[in-house]
Amino acid sequence: MSDTPADLLALASRSGLPPEFLYLRDGFPRERWSMGGLHPTARRWLHMHSGFRAHQAEMAAMIAAWHGDQIDVRTLHGMLIPTLQQFLQHLDGHHRIESGHYFPALQLLEPRITAGIELLDRDHEAIHQHIEAMVATGRALHGAVTGGAADSGDRVERLADVLDRAGPQLARHLDDEEDIVIPLIALRGDPLD
Repeated sequence: MSDTPADLLALASRSGLPPEFLYLRDGFPRERWSMGGLHPTARRWLHMHSGFRAHQAEMAAMIAAWHGDQIDVRTLHGMLIPTLQQFLQHLDGHHRIESGHYFPALQLLEPRITAGIELLDRDHEAIHQHIEAMVATGRALHGAVTGGAADSGDRVERLADVLDRAGPQLARHLDDEEDIVIPLIALRGDPLD
């Protein structure tokens, strides 16, 4: 169990993992995570995370283009909503596989990291609240644009705010999850093999 108070470990407030969760990364630091030398499961994990980061950047760029009057709200809608749907489907599916399969198996493989895995699982609950907010504001934007509502711009701003609030927490989770999971799989293999 961590010596760090639980509220400081909450996804919304932490700035990284406590040292007792980083012993695996200390043994296999990020500098050694060359894509060619990693276990295939670790490579896939990093690739999926890279995709989440790319989707976030892509959505932010779309909204920035709308803010800069480079595209109108209908064009933004046509680009943003499919990207948001794909992002949310992949994120939700990835979390279901992790929480339902990988996290329990990783705890059995390395019991010492159980508290770290449990922390990552709690992160999923916090991120799910952001997912629900993205779904609701995305639907509201879709309804406003397809219905020709006058407040479509306001709906874009609401979705932008939700994405902005979710972004730092998702980034923190992805980094922290990598610091636990990638070295564990690299050093010990895929627990589901």
